[in-house]
Amino acid sequence: MLVNSYDVVVLGGGPGGYVAAIRAAKLGKTVALIEAQDLGGTCLNRGCIPSKTLLRHAEVIETIEKAKSWGIETGEMTFSLSKMMARKDAIIQQLRNGISHLLKQGKIDVFNGFGEVQEAGKITIQSAGKEEVVRGNNLILATGSRPLVPPIEGIEDASYYTSDTIFDIEKIPQSLVIVGGGIIGVELACIFASLNVPVSIIEMSDRIVPSEEPEASKALARALKKKRISISTSTKVMNIEQHGDHQLVHVTAENGKTTTLETDALLMAVGRVPNTAAFSKLDLEMDGAFIKVNEEMRTSDPAVYAVGDVTGGWQLAHVASAEGVVAAANATGGSETIDYRMVPRCVYTSPEIASVGLTEKEASEQGIDYKVVKVDHAGNGRALAQDEKEGFTKLIAGTEYGEILGVLMVGPHVTEMIAEPSAYIHLEGTVDELASMIHAHPTITESLYEAAAAWSGKGIHH
Repeated sequence: MLVNSYDVVVLGGGPGGYVAAIRAAKLGKTVALIEAQDLGGTCLNRGCIPSKTLLRHAEVIETIEKAKSWGIETGEMTFSLSKMMARKDAIIQQLRNGISHLLKQGKIDVFNGFGEVQEAGKITIQSAGKEEVVRGNNLILATGSRPLVPPIEGIEDASYYTSDTIFDIEKIPQSLVIVGGGIIGVELACIFASLNVPVSIIEMSDRIVPSEEPEASKALARALKKKRISISTSTKVMNIEQHGDHQLVHVTAENGKTTTLETDALLMAVGRVPNTAAFSKLDLEMDGAFIKVNEEMRTSDPAVYAVGDVTGGWQLAHVASAEGVVAAANATGGSETIDYRMVPRCVYTSPEIASVGLTEKEASEQGIDYKVVKVDHAGNGRALAQDEKEGFTKLIAGTEYGEILGVLMVGPHVTEMIAEPSAYIHLEGTVDELASMIHAHPTITESLYEAAAAWSGKGIHH
């Protein structure tokens, strides 16, 4: 039996894997990509893209409601879940075809099946009753992660969604309890709240989106409560009980008070675990549940690289892609390293949250002398014209040279605006440089200029 041999074999076709495969092929190497499900991985099929598509629908529904107070009235608003889902599916299909086309252009052999690494460089691929074998001189593991289902009492008999299954929901639930108030939980809360579903979020931490700065959590919590989303923080789910076609969720607050929530649908959004089954036969050094890698994305085996969620760290598509580029360069004889200082972080709720660089906590932990300026959008002309005045821009800069250390923005479109402060940090820009750059008026981006001007004492606002 003739076994195909490749310079590089990539396991996983998500934003880490397919980007690594394309980069390795561009560097002139023979490449195989193995994907067990659909190209694009979680991000495209069960994550970023479906959620952002439906969040756009949510935004439009909210805008139509809001427009009544501007003197714009429509008849009664109706929506069709099946048509909304069909649009989401069409977008996913279009992007999947795009990836497929890029892989073809790169002359990359794509295997659809479950790949399992045997010994050094040999991989078996199981698909629809047949087994194939390929060999790779270098391996890039990009197997990603899956939703964690916590060991809550009664979960085996409960019927629940995860972020993997929620995007195929067929009817709008009468009520929804979301266990987990992280980024996935709050984005899905916004989608269902816009469909008039009573939503309750249960979060163990003392605030929602605990990975973001406290003032971002506070601003988002305020906005979610206005959308009639109920939020219980410092609260644990003790057990889940079936009650006819409903579920009873028993929770305990920090003060020991217990409550029971009755709900039609239940969503588990408590985090993700890495997919490690494909390479369990490799004796790789691990970092907890994740693969341990160095800044070249190399594992403890010099011929094996790993990128994306399977390595822990920021579970973000753009981070996986950046790591994929580095791994591909190194797997083909180059020498590149990853730099996590410029990773923008985005939450697509309404209002949006976007941040880049250091938080205040990190700056003080690193012993940096810094100064912070925060500008509210309530005085911003464009924000007022758009009727989107909740939100702020916060700038952290080092007092010695005025170098920009971190920026946090809350408000409309800030996920697009974060690119500007990211570029400044990337180029080691200072507050003075930002304050001397002309920003268009009226724009929400002016708030960044105002923060810089205020920081350096040149602002017209006090």
